[in-house]
Amino acid sequence: MDKQQYSEMTNEELLVEKKKMKNSKILHALAIGFLAGILIFGFVSWGMSEKKRVGFLIPMLIPITMIYRIVKSPNKTKELEEVLKERNLN
Repeated sequence: MDKQQYSEMTNEELLVEKKKMKNSKILHALAIGFLAGILIFGFVSWGMSEKKRVGFLIPMLIPITMIYRIVKSPNKTKELEEVLKERNLN
């Protein structure tokens, strides 16, 4: 949604959207933490193995790309926060 669509919403709808965005932030943080845990476990197990095979690191690119996509996804909360500030609904 863009700012124009948020400005057309009622106060109750905006508060519902705010709650959805908060839940979305929590889920994104959990996903990033889970994927970071996978990366740490993978790198530690690779570092502790006797044979350092570079091919083992290729699957580690999957969590890295997923974290990158989550972090770089369009941030919709800025527009919602602007409309909430305009209406003093913080």
